[in-house]
Amino acid sequence: MASTATADEIKNAYRRLAKKLHPDLNPGDKEAEEKFKDVNTAYGLLGNAEKRKRFDSGEIDASGAEQPQRRYYRDYAAPDGEQPYTSDAGYADFMGGDDPFAEILRRAQRARANQRGEDLHYRLPIDFVESITGASKRLTLPEGGTLDVRIPPGMVDGQTLRLKGKGAPGTGSGGPGDALIEVEVLPDPRFARDGDDIVLELPISLAEAVLGGQVRVPTPGGEVTMAVPKGSNTGTTLRLKGKGAPRRGGGSGDELVKLKVVLPKPADPELEAFVSNWSKAKAFNPREGATS
Repeated sequence: MASTATADEIKNAYRRLAKKLHPDLNPGDKEAEEKFKDVNTAYGLLGNAEKRKRFDSGEIDASGAEQPQRRYYRDYAAPDGEQPYTSDAGYADFMGGDDPFAEILRRAQRARANQRGEDLHYRLPIDFVESITGASKRLTLPEGGTLDVRIPPGMVDGQTLRLKGKGAPGTGSGGPGDALIEVEVLPDPRFARDGDDIVLELPISLAEAVLGGQVRVPTPGGEVTMAVPKGSNTGTTLRLKGKGAPRRGGGSGDELVKLKVVLPKPADPELEAFVSNWSKAKAFNPREGATS
């Protein structure tokens, strides 16, 4: 009857089931509560011509595309407070025969008996360098136990990793859920990220700024040697090709090294004497044209 039942037949079948299964009439009966939810879901599905057609053709399962709001029918009480459905066996008649709800209830029961486990959500802090180069981490779970997590290169803050089958166990033939691990990238005092590029502020001495020279520069993959050109200023930006974050399409971004000229502390008397006697220093105005 399920594929040919009329609207009246569906309504009558729903009323018959609802008056026997409503939670108010079966207090504390979890089985009745689950069946009542199934009946309401089925009624919402069978009462919609398009959803019913898709269900009959196997395009959607017993839950349908949406969960209908629970309906309350206190006037369907059994006489004298009778509650015959206090065990699993008491519900067998709901899923047998040619009732318009029978097939949906049978599928719903099978789905519960073989239900996939829930996905479990965790948060994993990692160092900035680990987010760029990748790493292997061990996550201690709140409920006990650990998970080994491989951090792929190029992770960004808030990105989620999915570990298949590492969630809550399922029932029956339903497999376990997944572990969803949100990555928290901890700040690094040296580096900042700008898309696939990495930005680093590098202090240099006055001598290095004036005369140029070779300096050691930290990168996520370790220190490298970089040439500082003669006459470099604070704010001069040099580019280390391929030392940034991995790109999805292949290759890597760059590391942008912003130079910052730092004078010695305490002040060097020899440097002060030199600048005081340097006639061109008084003639040079570094702000000329900057405010016009």
